[in-house]
Order: sequence, then C-alpha cells, then structure tokens
Amino acid sequence: MQRRTFLKSALTASVASAASAGTALAQPSGGREYYQLRKYHLSRGTGSAMTEKYFSEALIPTLNRMGMKTIGAFSVNYGPETPTYYLLIPSSDLFTLTNLDLLLAKDETFLKAAEPFWSSPGKDASPFVDAESSLLAAFDGWPHLTAPDTKQKRIFHLRTYVSSTYGDHVRKVEMFHHGEFKIFQESGCGQVFYGDLLIGRQLPSLTYMLTFPDLAALEKGWAGFLSHPEWKKLAAEPRYAFEPIVTNIDSLILNPLPFSQV
Repeated sequence: MQRRTFLKSALTASVASAASAGTALAQPSGGREYYQLRKYHLSRGTGSAMTEKYFSEALIPTLNRMGMKTIGAFSVNYGPETPTYYLLIPSSDLFTLTNLDLLLAKDETFLKAAEPFWSSPGKDASPFVDAESSLLAAFDGWPHLTAPDTKQKRIFHLRTYVSSTYGDHVRKVEMFHHGEFKIFQESGCGQVFYGDLLIGRQLPSLTYMLTFPDLAALEKGWAGFLSHPEWKKLAAEPRYAFEPIVTNIDSLILNPLPFSQV
C-alpha cells in the first residue's frame, strides 16, 4: 500500500489514496468524482424544519451555483440515528469540496439565506446536535454518481464496509470491480455511487449507495444478489474467502427529502 498526500493549499485537508498492484482502490484522476458525505444529528422539535429550509433555500442552491450538481439530501427514518439527515455532495474539484465551509463563509448571498440556521442563538436553540463529514473518492469502476429518476418513488440503501487491514480492504474493493457491479445490475439493484473513505471515521472502509422503488424491491434485489451464481462463485474465490475481509457493516435505509436532486 502506498499513501500520497494531496496539498491544495495550507487550508486544504490532506487526502490519502491507497493503491495496489492489481485493480484495487480508487485512484484519483482527471474527471473522477469525490464525495463529501455530511451527517446532521438533528435536535428534537424544530430541528428538522429548520434544517430542511437551510438545505433547500440556502445550501443546495449555493452548491449548485458553485458548480456542484446533483446534491443528495436524505432522512433516516428508522433506527437509533433518528432524527438524522444526510447530505451527499459530489464534485471533481477536490479543493472546493475540502474547503467548502470556508468558501461558504465568504459568500454573502449564501450567508443571507442561511442566517437562521448558521446563527441560531445558543446550543439549546440549534437545529442540530452535531454534524460530521467524511471524504470519499469514487471507485475506478464507478467514477461518477448515477442519480435515479427523482420524479419516481424511491428509497436508498447506504452501506459501509469496514476492514481490519488495508490488505483486506483492497480485496473487498476488488470484488466490486471483479463482478459485484454486474451482479447488482442483473439483480435489479439501482447503483448510485461507490467510494473509498479518504478522511473520516472507520478507516479503512468503503461506502456505497443502492436505490430501489420500495422496501419490497430492496428485499427482492438483495435476495437476487445473494442467490446469483456469479456472486457465489466470486465469494468462494480463495483470494476473498480465506478470511473475513469485512469486519463491520453499517446499513441504513434512507428516504429522499422533497428537494433532493438524487
């Protein structure tokens, strides 16, 4: 494994990209997308309404104006994370993506629209308890986000695979490139994005997102994937089967917010 550091400026976060001798990890190149995945743990009460207004009237229009299109906005409706909103921000401009909050703080149009959210009086009145961001690089085999038809009913399955070693992580990424993309497609699973985690919690790990019309379609798609002959063959290959290469899986069902562009 090798690590390369990208220094865009003194303000830019450093980004690590792992590489292997084979197909392995996503390696940043011209045109490849990066993803900032933001998570907002909302306050009870008015937190949801204030955050939705901030997303729809301030943040997403500004991101679009800055050249970042197809912004995903989602809610977690089940499990211990509720109420939580996720924001998926794709861009091929790494500098802008890693310096986003600094750039927003200098944008007068944004600041005016965002003022109620950015300047809520004190912790008790804040629309969110805390927020966190992670930075991902798109896989070689899936270099750009693929958005479903936003006019259709849809849900999303956000999954994160954590490995105990970088070698195991490399092998898991290889599995996607050696067959999982195709198996998902043939099983009726819509594929939105795949990314290597560069900065964030739970390194080394990858995150990907699937989409389905509803929960019944999700269950049918996964059943088709797990029973697919090519999946059984791939999972049995000695390179991937000799030890567990994924030690933890986070799995969330997300619903798009009304203004989501994904």
